[in-house]
Amino acid sequence: MMMHFDLAQTAPAAPAPVPCQDASFCQRCDVRARAICGTLEEDDRAALNRLGRRVTVQAGQTVMWEGDDATIVANVIEGTLKLSASTGDGREQIVGVVYPSDFIGRPFGRSTPHSVTALTDARLCLFTRGAFDGFARTHPELGHRLLQRTLDDLDRARAWMLLLGRKNAREKIATFLLDMSQRLAGEGAGPLDSFALPLSRQQVADVLGLTIETVSRQMTDMKRAKIIDLPNRRTVEILDRDQLSCLAEVA
Repeated sequence: MMMHFDLAQTAPAAPAPVPCQDASFCQRCDVRARAICGTLEEDDRAALNRLGRRVTVQAGQTVMWEGDDATIVANVIEGTLKLSASTGDGREQIVGVVYPSDFIGRPFGRSTPHSVTALTDARLCLFTRGAFDGFARTHPELGHRLLQRTLDDLDRARAWMLLLGRKNAREKIATFLLDMSQRLAGEGAGPLDSFALPLSRQQVADVLGLTIETVSRQMTDMKRAKIIDLPNRRTVEILDRDQLSCLAEVA
């Protein structure tokens, strides 16, 4: 069930700083080095920390709604969320997935281009957009990191266009599994050989423009070929990464 994210409980109505209850949070943050704030000096990171607050989001809860005023932005600390857009007749299309250390929201923007919904329980470092924009304007290194992330997202979107437009079903699923194994591992880490899919098979089908029957059949075929194993509905174990890369046409 989709639930509206209650801003009154997660961020102040006005873009005024929200005192952080735990000033040492940044020092203990698991994604500290990989998040957009990773390039800041300690004093500047502490100043940004004081502008935000930590919130917990339950699986299925919507953090931002497509078309709403862009009032908040956030670093993802833990969990996986989906980005989705709606067609005119109300159908949902998943347009992206975000992971720990990713940044969500639209800084310097007036409206939210897509909805953001938690696929798993998640923790966010949340800021009002006004407070974050003001901080970014006076800290160019943060703006530079945002630009890098934007260009990375653009490259990823172009690669996704190739996947959707030119690859067949088996190539799509193999590419998706390889990408998931890397993204869930985190920036700078080696890809995971075993991981839990944060999306259901129906959601995987929606992301890849396939039917759920096709997704299930292709994954079962890969299991029979001993390229992957599927201990349960969500867990994927990559047994032969080279062969999976060949299926995905990844050099």
